[in-house]
Amino acid sequence: MTEDPFVTIARALQQHGGIESPRRVYCYVALGDSFTAGTGSPEGLGWADRIARSLQSRNPGFVYRNLAEDGATSADVLGQLGEAVQLEPDLVTGICGANDVLQSTRPDAAAYAHRLTEVFRSLHDAGPQVIVVTATSPEQWDFVRMGPRTRARVEGGMRRFNGVTRAVAQTHRVPCLDVADHPGLRDRDNFATDGLHPSIRGHARAAYAFTLLLRDGYRIPIGHLEGEQP
Repeated sequence: MTEDPFVTIARALQQHGGIESPRRVYCYVALGDSFTAGTGSPEGLGWADRIARSLQSRNPGFVYRNLAEDGATSADVLGQLGEAVQLEPDLVTGICGANDVLQSTRPDAAAYAHRLTEVFRSLHDAGPQVIVVTATSPEQWDFVRMGPRTRARVEGGMRRFNGVTRAVAQTHRVPCLDVADHPGLRDRDNFATDGLHPSIRGHARAAYAFTLLLRDGYRIPIGHLEGEQP
């Protein structure tokens, strides 16, 4: 049986920033847009919520804040940093860029690179031991109705921005789940009715991928995820 690409990616990240001793997470902060906010799933079942619930099961006094908002751009994520830093998190997921492309006919990749750099730098400056994780965005949108020119613009923009995400993440030693061309993007069941946001199943698969990263890359003790793949 072929291994799920999410699993392969997460296992590879064991070589990228992993540490020897187990790490405990007492505070997890999620930054980002609708993907991280959990849009497309019932409240509390987004991928970040699932991870938080698993971490909480192992850590008394665990604190979780999901600061992500629908429609957030990278500039908005910069605005989420203040509260995030005040919480002194052990773990931060920061994912953005898709709305920079979707909301502009001429998205500025250089400005995005600058803002993403500021996000990663600020988090590491606030706590050198904080674990920061990011991800790329889908580069194909098979289930969203778009005209051919709009589709070409959006998908081309996503490719450029994903290149920036990978480069900035590598520079700052931030593990990046590269899901840009994951085969699951061609499975309608992974998407909500709008064809854009993950469905309950899609959120579960994303949670599983991030969980493997935390387990295998950082040896973080993490509880069982509901609906976790074998």
